[in-house]
Amino acid sequence: MAPEQTNSNTTNKNEPVIRCESVYKIFGNSAKRMLQENNGSVDAEKFQQAGCIVGVNNASFEVYPGELLIIMGLSGSGKSTLLRCISRLTDATAGKIFIEGEDITSMSGRQLIKLRRNKMGMVFQSFALLPHKTVLENIAFPLQVKGISTRDSINRAKEMTDLVGLTGRENYFPRQLSGGQQQRVGIARSLAIEPDIWFLDEPFSALDPLIRKEMQDEFLRLQGVLSKTILFVTHDFDEALRLADRIAIMKDGVIEQLDTPANIVLNPATEYVRKFTEEVPREKVLRIDSVMDPVDPSAEVSDVKIPRDAMIESVAEAVLNANKPVSVVDGSGQVVGTVHASKVVSVLFGSRADNSKGNQATL
Repeated sequence: MAPEQTNSNTTNKNEPVIRCESVYKIFGNSAKRMLQENNGSVDAEKFQQAGCIVGVNNASFEVYPGELLIIMGLSGSGKSTLLRCISRLTDATAGKIFIEGEDITSMSGRQLIKLRRNKMGMVFQSFALLPHKTVLENIAFPLQVKGISTRDSINRAKEMTDLVGLTGRENYFPRQLSGGQQQRVGIARSLAIEPDIWFLDEPFSALDPLIRKEMQDEFLRLQGVLSKTILFVTHDFDEALRLADRIAIMKDGVIEQLDTPANIVLNPATEYVRKFTEEVPREKVLRIDSVMDPVDPSAEVSDVKIPRDAMIESVAEAVLNANKPVSVVDGSGQVVGTVHASKVVSVLFGSRADNSKGNQATL
């Protein structure tokens, strides 16, 4: 049985933009028959012996407006297959997938084309730029496919060029751009149609580390401006922690855990997830509100106040130097909790100490 998945979004009461209900993708001629015979209970090894490969195994979750959900896992975990099912580039073997309340698994080809043209933007690891077209022409191309006039599509492309920081390179050809600049063109092209939902499959994995960091920064800036609903696939846990509102970790087609980055780091649901998190420098990825306690009106607190969205690393010294619990405040200065030095010490040193004891026990 798959581990329990966290499906609710406590900070957003809106209807989900994307909803998956028991989605399966199994490759092989006898996939549907075996799925029916086993009543949806999939043993990957048993299916493989029958000539089937399990891509996605009983995935159920929701994605809310403006949320950035990262699907991650190692190669072969099923993350890209799940993304392709949700965009219906690949047909699911079983289950239902709803986009804004409409079941896309029952849509006709014409309905799907309309949905993709008007609602979805896609960026893949391969830049897939047209080599004989300039930056502006590449960005304007999907708009022209939709029937928008050349003048209007070029004007829109200019806006997108400015948005992704390529001003001055509008008339360059792809061969004249760096890898990071080419990826920016791909991002601008996907945004030109103003999609409500944005699918990104390993968009930065082909870039060198420095450019990749710059593109992550740019991506966060764009999301801060545009607030798209995003499904982002990566195999890089550091990238997932840095970008995600929530993370779905997959293994052998199963979603092992779907939760906030803080909860995944602090409370891994399975041994597989724990292995992903054990080397993570927690103080760099956890915010102070992930370890704060509720306000206790009767408790004495220090005069120090720290913001709830501060990374633990940036405020650890202030908390450890205070002789009393420290107040945590929101953006308006309202006290929303308190933090004890012992909690910060536990985050900074607890997991390392536990690992050290475990290592000594095995010697």
